[in-house]
Amino acid sequence: MSELVRVALDAMGGDEAPFVTVKGAVDAVKESENLKVFLVGKSDIVEKELSKYDYNKERIEIINANEVIEMAEPPVMAIRTKKDSSIVKAMYMVNHGEADAYVSAGSTGATLVGGQVIVGRLKGVDRAPLAPLIPTEKGNSLLIDCGANVDARSNHLVQFAKMGTVYMENIMGIKNPTVGIVNIGAEEEKGNALVKETFPLLKNCPDINFIGSIEARDIPAGGADIIVCEAFTGNVILKMYEGVAKSMMHVIKDSLMSSLKTKIGALLIKDDLKKSLGNYSMDKYGGAPMLGLKGLVVKTHGSATDVEVKNSILQCVTFTEQKISEKISEKLSQD
Repeated sequence: MSELVRVALDAMGGDEAPFVTVKGAVDAVKESENLKVFLVGKSDIVEKELSKYDYNKERIEIINANEVIEMAEPPVMAIRTKKDSSIVKAMYMVNHGEADAYVSAGSTGATLVGGQVIVGRLKGVDRAPLAPLIPTEKGNSLLIDCGANVDARSNHLVQFAKMGTVYMENIMGIKNPTVGIVNIGAEEEKGNALVKETFPLLKNCPDINFIGSIEARDIPAGGADIIVCEAFTGNVILKMYEGVAKSMMHVIKDSLMSSLKTKIGALLIKDDLKKSLGNYSMDKYGGAPMLGLKGLVVKTHGSATDVEVKNSILQCVTFTEQKISEKISEKLSQD
């Protein structure tokens, strides 16, 4: 067995913590032999939840943290004052080399601040973007940035494209992935000031496969492997994506249950439909990694299920084993 990948999990983060975090950790350890999970949180609460499961006690360890950073707290102040919180203690484990990665379904703001301040950026990285995989007709695309840098500049977007290329090549196995910049039209002269400034920089970048502008309507069809934008636009795209997917699920369910005929049809196509719709479930993709940090930071949804937590933990194994941070550092050093 190879050396274990160590993941510090914010056991108190998320709407359904610690149930989903503990169960996700147990299931992840059962699925991967190359993994150890540290459950960081209030030890009495976490231990009570963990006692419900049969697991390898050498590969799950509880680290006590007496405080919790709540979703509504100002993130900078919370990181500074709540040193004994599950988020801060888990991130310092990455900073001190006691863990390879951090995963949380808790406060997004605190995770973003902690990633920058505690874990720290790689040399040469100007901004660390959040980069989730989103489902498309062709498989999935990487949306970068979806929430970390709303005031990004053109040079930041170029770095996002390069970091995204490393991720898609090594994690998803896509050779020479295509890169598109989000725009309101396909023409090069369209867009706001940031897009107009960034477009020629991406066009003249020799180590990415830039295909030009991509409109939002072309993203679900898989118009590009890597979708580059600043965080405000990216977050709107992501939330709209999730909202439309949820609405479509309700519409399909209501339609299939509307009459005896449709109920019979639903029974006949149940397995195929479940398989097809499963490809659009965000649970299977895990969380959004912050690329460009010295250690891996993964932010998953506050409403994450145990399946999403499990997959967020498992993606840390692949990320670490593929040495993504080192490859990003190497790519950016070529500038």
